Amino acid sequence: MMEYKKLIAGFGIREGKAVRLDDQKICYGENLLNLACFYGDSGADELFLHDLSESEEDHERTIGLMKEIARLSDIPLILGGRVRRLEDVKKYLYAGAKAAFLDVSLDENVDLMKEASDRFGDDKIYAYLPDCSYLERTKEYAQLGASVMILGDTGITEEKLQAVSACEEAFLITGCGEDAELFACVLGMDNVNGLVGNFDGEVSCMDLKQDLKALGVGVDTFESPVSFDQFKLNDDGLIPVITQDYRTGEVLMLAYMNEEAFHETLKTGCMTYYSRSRKSLWRKGETSGHYQYVKSLALDCDNDTLLAKVNQIGAACHTGARSCFYQNLVKKEYQESNPLKVFEEVFKVILDRKANPKEGSYTNYLFDKGLDKILKKLGEESTEIVIAAKNQNPEEVKYEISDFLYHMMVLMVYKGLSWEDITRELSNR
Repeated sequence: MMEYKKLIAGFGIREGKAVRLDDQKICYGENLLNLACFYGDSGADELFLHDLSESEEDHERTIGLMKEIARLSDIPLILGGRVRRLEDVKKYLYAGAKAAFLDVSLDENVDLMKEASDRFGDDKIYAYLPDCSYLERTKEYAQLGASVMILGDTGITEEKLQAVSACEEAFLITGCGEDAELFACVLGMDNVNGLVGNFDGEVSCMDLKQDLKALGVGVDTFESPVSFDQFKLNDDGLIPVITQDYRTGEVLMLAYMNEEAFHETLKTGCMTYYSRSRKSLWRKGETSGHYQYVKSLALDCDNDTLLAKVNQIGAACHTGARSCFYQNLVKKEYQESNPLKVFEEVFKVILDRKANPKEGSYTNYLFDKGLDKILKKLGEESTEIVIAAKNQNPEEVKYEISDFLYHMMVLMVYKGLSWEDITRELSNR
């Protein structure tokens, strides 16, 4: 499998706002979460988030924002910036970081590096070098357990690149602007794994990747192994596309593509269709802002229909409905057996009981009694699972596990956790 060079979107976080990495002053806008999600959807391979908080209160708020970004975004996060002790490294990793970086300009961070890598693994610890003066110590940082060096100086010069190329360690380089030729020069270096872009506002990383690709840089873009001329088209030269929400599997809409729309979709990472009424291409969301960012495209067994899984921003339907398929014609009642949907439905009931207490509800009884009662019941149910497992009949185990899962979901609601939080943590492992 080809090793791609990574294009990483980077910004600092201070007082709940995103700021540039170089001057740390220019705010991108009020909605930090939208910015992070934009980069995740528009082709960035990872996000680099620098915690610039000066107070403990702001630090805790930043950690909360990082957790929310990890929940909403699908790309790996590199987090760090305010590390005083090992517990701070753990906070970044538990917030959802692929890796935490330690600023080597702080002696206590260098002293902490080996302990952190021993505890969490070398692949989880990066060294952040504020400028080129620290390049002479990269071997030391690597021996202490840092697997990647991040050069934070945003000015790219020939002298800097020569100094980096003289090192043996793997690097991420921070760079300003959108100069594809300059970025290609940086990414062409053998020991540079990726570039952290200090972009001005919302820059489509997919567009920048296409420029880098044209310059011969191996970057991760959408490429179809089946060419459009192998598709079986209808009489109008179009192929139907069924579009689904990639998280829930909900069918959102049906539209059509011609060859130009297909290639534009691959190039931009945004669903682009052919309008049969207007006889022209239309990028979904171009006027409404309800873009569809591609997560996957699949071709059916007859090569005559595409299935697109997307991250839908806002509503898919022109009526304002989430899905175009909102008019039920017939429906037979059935018992849901999809495990995820069952968990979600039970969880929704527990959430509703907490928000709207119901007299005589056992769930409300647990919430009223508080955390200690919930934990006591969880302990009892886990013990009953162990006892039931000693018996030959698996039916008893099934019953006790169901009891345990119910009480576990009560605890999740009590602590403000969702199934998405749990499944993401499992996925990260």
